[in-house]
Amino acid sequence: MKRGIIDRFEGELAVIEVNNVTMDVPKSKLPSTAKEGDVLIIEDDTYTIDKDETDKRRREIQDLMNKLFE
Repeated sequence: MKRGIIDRFEGELAVIEVNNVTMDVPKSKLPSTAKEGDVLIIEDDTYTIDKDETDKRRREIQDLMNKLFE
């Protein structure tokens, strides 16, 4: 099992960063609710959103932004 983060979408491809390396994956292989910044669990050719880790990362980023703009 690997984890990756959706960096961006380019047309019908999702650019996913896994261990500082990017890979292009057809959007059709991802859950329909997938969006930029989501953390994915990657097993074989299956991609699942890790909601807990995604929420945690979003909170951390928001906290950093709040501190930056205080």
